This record gives sequence, structure tokens and C-alpha cells, in this order.
Amino acid sequence: MTEQTSTLYAKLLGETARIEWEALQPFFARGALLWVAPSLDLIEVAVAVAEDQRDKVAAWLAAGTVEKLSSARAQGFVEAAPALWAVVVSPWVLVQDRA
Repeated sequence: MTEQTSTLYAKLLGETARIEWEALQPFFARGALLWVAPSLDLIEVAVAVAEDQRDKVAAWLAAGTVEKLSSARAQGFVEAAPALWAVVVSPWVLVQDRA
């Protein structure tokens, strides 16, 4: 990890917060939510998106551990009201369910 990446990691970590699904619904409606699997470090994914690390992000997308939030998963969030954490990496909001 470079010093610049380390600084960005710390910045994004400080901007990450617990959030209720209701507050994320407008972003879902715009297609701007990326779901991050609980097995991944949410901030590491955010750094990769922010730094345009295409190979890394493409690998996560191909593996299904990062994906544009599906309607089925959104419905699950409505029904279960999970503990969600989110961080903004414009134009995306990355969200993770931490059960």
C-alpha cells in the first residue's frame, strides 16, 4: 500500500458510517448503489473504485463479491432491516451488510 493509498484508506474509513436502508433508497432508484460482500473489506473496495483499479474491481464483479445492487437484494434489505454500512465514492455509494 502506497502512502497515498494509505491516506485515502484513512479518509474513506472516516467517511464510512452505519446507515438505514430508507436513506439509501434514492441512490438505489438512480442505480448508484454497489453491494460489497461481507467477505471483503468495504474500504479496500472503495479505495480500488476511487483509484480506478479496473483489474481488481473487474475480478470482484466477475466473482459476484461486488455488484450493482439487485432488486432482490434491495427487497431483502426492506424486509430484514440489516445493519448496513456505506461509503461514497462518487458517483457510487458502496454498501455492505454486516450481520
